[in-house]
Amino acid sequence: MANERDLLSTEIVNRGIESSGPNAGSLTFSVRVRRRLPDFLQSVNLKYVKLGYHYLINHAIYLATIPVLVLVFSAEVGSLSKEELWKKLWEDACYDLATLLAFFGIFVFTFSVYFMSRPRSIYLIDFACYRPNDDIKVSKEQFIELARKSGKFDEASLEFQKRTLMSSGIGDETYIPKALIASNENCATLKEGRAEATSVMFGALDELFEKTKVKPKDVGILVVNCSIFNPTPSLSAMIINHYKMRGNILSYNLGGMGCSAGIIAVDLARDMLESNPNNYAVVVSTEMAGFNWYQGKQRSMLIPNCFFRMGCSAVLISNKCRDHSRAKYRLEHIVRTHKGAHDSSFRCVYQEEDEQGFKGLKVSKDLVEIGGDALKTNITTLGPLVLPFYEQLLFFATLIRSHLFGSNAANSPNSSRKPYIPDYKLAFEHFCVHAASKTVIDELQTNLELSDKNMEASRMTLHRFGNTSSSSIWYELAYLEAKERVKRGDRVWQLAFGSGFKCNSLVWRSMRRVKKPSTNNPWLDCIVRYPVPLTPSL
Repeated sequence: MANERDLLSTEIVNRGIESSGPNAGSLTFSVRVRRRLPDFLQSVNLKYVKLGYHYLINHAIYLATIPVLVLVFSAEVGSLSKEELWKKLWEDACYDLATLLAFFGIFVFTFSVYFMSRPRSIYLIDFACYRPNDDIKVSKEQFIELARKSGKFDEASLEFQKRTLMSSGIGDETYIPKALIASNENCATLKEGRAEATSVMFGALDELFEKTKVKPKDVGILVVNCSIFNPTPSLSAMIINHYKMRGNILSYNLGGMGCSAGIIAVDLARDMLESNPNNYAVVVSTEMAGFNWYQGKQRSMLIPNCFFRMGCSAVLISNKCRDHSRAKYRLEHIVRTHKGAHDSSFRCVYQEEDEQGFKGLKVSKDLVEIGGDALKTNITTLGPLVLPFYEQLLFFATLIRSHLFGSNAANSPNSSRKPYIPDYKLAFEHFCVHAASKTVIDELQTNLELSDKNMEASRMTLHRFGNTSSSSIWYELAYLEAKERVKRGDRVWQLAFGSGFKCNSLVWRSMRRVKKPSTNNPWLDCIVRYPVPLTPSL
């Protein structure tokens, strides 16, 4: 475990002009102490590296034998002249009909077993991200003013939310539910939750069906994930009822699984598609910002108010061979990590009531450190599947050296030498990291040694739409498409983390060059203004 002092970072925050007290009229500053992500390489567990190689070997063992067989066959045939080969095939071999039929039967049986046992390719046909109307767009100043007018927060709580917002990385064009704007009453009701769910889910799905020209009745699998709002009937049932989908549809509703549930939903859809050939699956990822609105005074529970905003994504995936030509992406890998066995991880994002009975999400001060530990495990397992061989070799050699000679290295003059961090830029062309907060994005960039260009989609999504929970990684991919950066063969890494505590990775490969969409993209009206310069925290 890293030294406690090494996990702390400090920053000076400008708190503005003091309005009262002995220092009235003067600028005031405070020193904020935060926990940083732990060094991923210092405590990597070799069992997760072994797990990654286990996945790799399971999928590659059959392909590895093909070059050997080809080499053996080539060596045998290459040693014969043309005349000798012809003689061996036709003059020396005395084939009868039974031998030929038996050989042909074995050949057909072998290839049938192989093609039937291998998993079908999973294609992403297209996706849609909901963009609300401008009448519910708010700036940071308007957000604080709405909170003040509600009469539910004291000045200390308002000041805390203001400071959090100003250093959050969120811009002035995010969206909140109408109930928060138009009413001072409690908006965390089933009625308001259903109204918000109807708006965002149907908005995203209408756009998806329009883009793909797929009819709702053609969809055989539906997976919906929403962490906080889980009414009865379920959100998936609301969608089936609205679009009059077929009676034998396989529907699932995932709740309470946090901001990484979108990748879990894709994983579930993939498993269902492998069991149900020639089918379409729709994955809907969303969160109800209004239903999650906290009205109390606990600062650790006020943080979600400042970050979470309206958003929803709808994704159409298929295992039909004929969709190969029109698909945008092909699914390559899914790696899931769950740290819920540890109490601190389990409770780091926890829904509960405060002392006044107000319901909300409590965010632990150890969230960044816990998230870093989950991320470390996840990327260690993912590495052998995606990194070039020489990167894996260097990384593995570093791990072996640190585990075998760790105690001696600590006392050596070279103990301060920085361990080798794999270059994930060699494995992926594009990064879609969950837009949780500016602090999390900054720490991830530092520890994974990524460039500002690599993190641009995450930062701009946080600035334009806020933290839209599990759908944020799709707004980021929409940003990359609007910028026309996705080329044929490019690999996209979607990385998300959430309560539990979970960290999940999703890897896609682009099937074609994605041109800038003319309609149905949430960035179309503003993409020319992005990327915008972001003011660093003082």
